[in-house]
Amino acid sequence: MNTPPPSGSAPTRVLVCDDQALIRMGLVTIVDAQPDMEVVGECGDGQKGVDLARELDPDVVVMDIRMPVLDGLEATRLLAGAGVAHPVKVLVVTTFNLDEYVYEALRAGASGFLLKDAPPDHLLHGIRTVAMGAALLDPEVTRQLVGRYATRIRPTDSAPEDLPLTPRELEVLRLIADGLSNSEIAAALVISQETVKTFVSRILTKLNLRDRVQAVVYAFRHGLAS
Repeated sequence: MNTPPPSGSAPTRVLVCDDQALIRMGLVTIVDAQPDMEVVGECGDGQKGVDLARELDPDVVVMDIRMPVLDGLEATRLLAGAGVAHPVKVLVVTTFNLDEYVYEALRAGASGFLLKDAPPDHLLHGIRTVAMGAALLDPEVTRQLVGRYATRIRPTDSAPEDLPLTPRELEVLRLIADGLSNSEIAAALVISQETVKTFVSRILTKLNLRDRVQAVVYAFRHGLAS
């Protein structure tokens, strides 16, 4: 897990959006208890979340998907989607088995997602990871996402050999889409984690992708996820 930043660093400012009051209260309590974080706002519907995010400019928005007035998917698109001048980092926290919109949330611009029943330290790790500009994909959930939504995704007509990637980069992209972490990819390919990071950086640059989440979506669209 990530460790908090050094003493003296500005705390990560977090906005919590969830329509279930008890869950929202729990999230707020967990986040506010951290010395390197502060909750700057909370709300129970997506439209209020969009309004508060634009007003408060948080570092990270913790977003539920199923909310009244405006759902978390559309709220995420308005805050982090294509064409947004100043995108906000959104971490989707959802009940995966009940939620049919996780893939669409990632396409809408979310920087990652976690299950609501994940341990508190996973939530805190997720917020810190997203705040630093990285993407967070729970490997187990990513694997489920591939299996559950693969048939709903319309691949492009591009074949793998048409993509501007080397065979090794394609291999790394497939493993990312399978939900493997850098350390797991390193072990699978018998290379160092630094080499994996280099490959990931090249993949993102060549494909003009923002982060690891977009790489997974790209792999889905091009039929590279298994």
